[in-house]
Amino acid sequence: MTFKGKPVKVVITGDAKEELEELNKIVGEEISRGITSSDHQTLLNSIKQKIEFLKDNPEYGIHIPKDRIPKEYIMKYDVNNLWKVNLSGAWRMIYTIRGSEVDIISLILDILNHRDYERKFGYRKS
Repeated sequence: MTFKGKPVKVVITGDAKEELEELNKIVGEEISRGITSSDHQTLLNSIKQKIEFLKDNPEYGIHIPKDRIPKEYIMKYDVNNLWKVNLSGAWRMIYTIRGSEVDIISLILDILNHRDYERKFGYRKS
């Protein structure tokens, strides 16, 4: 896929990678038990769909203003831009865009449920 004439890659890292691995494990266990429809499966399909959207357009998500970027992401991933994609079940996928003269990378940093998203971004204190 290309965007603005540059190849696009989507890379899943950090907490998002761990969350996705756990979700894949749960879905695999559900399928092996004959469960063909669940919230976990819907969420996994939603993540896969949104990753495809990001391959077509890294700016697909909702841009998060710089003053709302949690310090954790700045310190851990050295981000200067942050985006979110709404997933099924009020989950959120958080990513940053990295680019060079050669390519564009959508770096997925986190996959959070709504409560954890609100806490991390300071919308709710608890």
